[in-house]
Amino acid sequence: MTVSHGIVFKVNGTEQTVEVEPETPLLWVLREQLGLTGTKFGCGMALCGSCTVHLDGQAIRSCVVPIREVAGRAVRTIEGLTGPRGGPHPLQKAWVAENVPQCGYCQSGQIMSAAAMLAERPLPSDEDIDAVMSANVCRCGTYQRIRKAIHRAAGEMAASRGGDS
Repeated sequence: MTVSHGIVFKVNGTEQTVEVEPETPLLWVLREQLGLTGTKFGCGMALCGSCTVHLDGQAIRSCVVPIREVAGRAVRTIEGLTGPRGGPHPLQKAWVAENVPQCGYCQSGQIMSAAAMLAERPLPSDEDIDAVMSANVCRCGTYQRIRKAIHRAAGEMAASRGGDS
């Protein structure tokens, strides 16, 4: 067993150093080493999206990314997703307003995927949302509410920017 000594990376803006095997998936480092349990284990094969986090601003499946690939980079989890003034992100508020979650298990991954999409496409069409979000599985089937919540958040974010996109 080879143990990596001192893999350093940022998590939610704070530098972290972990000592784990280099092939340990980022998901398990987040959950077991750092106690950030908002990111969920679903399938372990990058198929369901429950483990979605941002790596340098891009949505990735943390269950298949070895920690060695994260060294020197920035990770954002659901715990670090905030709005422009430090409160809840517009997506988190929209999720509540649209009553999106039923069981809630997949929702942190859903929100992280949606946040990455909105960073690239501030006013997505239904087709944009469906294309991006279809890679995330919701066993409760709340896809219509997810789409509605994304549109709500996009509108709120556009209004806070003064309507520009």
